[in-house]
Amino acid sequence: MKICYLIQTHKSIEQIYRLVKVIKTSSPQSYIYIIHSPTKFKLTQEQFSEFSNIQITNIATQLGDFSLTQGYFDCIEFLIKHNIDFDWLINLSGQDYPTQPLFKIEKFLQNTSYDAFAEYFDALSLQNPWRIGLGRQRYFYHYWRASQELTNWQKILIKPIKNLVNASPFKVKIETSYALAIGKELKHTPFHQKYICYGGSYFVTLSKKCVMYLYEVFSTNKYLIQHYQQASQAEESLIQTILVNSDLFRISNTNHRYIDFKGSKYGHPRILTIQDYDSLLNKEIHFARKFDIHQDPKILDLLDKLICR
Repeated sequence: MKICYLIQTHKSIEQIYRLVKVIKTSSPQSYIYIIHSPTKFKLTQEQFSEFSNIQITNIATQLGDFSLTQGYFDCIEFLIKHNIDFDWLINLSGQDYPTQPLFKIEKFLQNTSYDAFAEYFDALSLQNPWRIGLGRQRYFYHYWRASQELTNWQKILIKPIKNLVNASPFKVKIETSYALAIGKELKHTPFHQKYICYGGSYFVTLSKKCVMYLYEVFSTNKYLIQHYQQASQAEESLIQTILVNSDLFRISNTNHRYIDFKGSKYGHPRILTIQDYDSLLNKEIHFARKFDIHQDPKILDLLDKLICR
């Protein structure tokens, strides 16, 4: 049983190193592929030279556009072209952390009858966890977006205009969660009654056969991929849309992640602290996010004792 971990990062070399170390300590045979957005600093292979089976790529990513999703498929392409052996692919951010020993997660995956663990729901359903209309706004519009993420005060300044435009009958939407994005509603999309637009968390655990199928569709279905390249936040829809519509796989509608959005702003989950430790002991949770080593390192210390015991 060999796991490949895709870690997409952008801040805190100290926390990235700590995540890599705990993975390699608990699962030495695992493979780690890091995609780092070097807005503040670059990562080098030398910084992780004590670990084997690790690949570092520095490439700029921007939340909200297709770059995060492109990174996921770049990782798959690298694994295929370099004949990297793996049984499961697990994607994490640099602020994620395991909540139990990795050998337990590996044993769970070895024994499961499922092919994937991924949250999914109809993006247009009134019963989905997103606010009403968000799925349509994201995936039935194509967007122009600015190159720089908005600051909080810029978001506040633009908010009245955004609310006015988004409530108007004009088929135009403004998004400000990350960079400023202006979208126009489409007359035609890849979606229809027999090909549903699904949504869900970007953080998934996929078997190799799901990964290979994803890459096949990514490489051949240009219409679908070009559509998502111009949509908003493709990372929270494309993987689910491809896999669920295929009807080829047993997919568990849980990703075994702990993420708390209570009180969050602009789509960012709450920083977890030592106060959350008891909640993380649930055996159904494999990974949690997000942590900040500078805000509360003690929660990571407690998790290290749990993971590496």
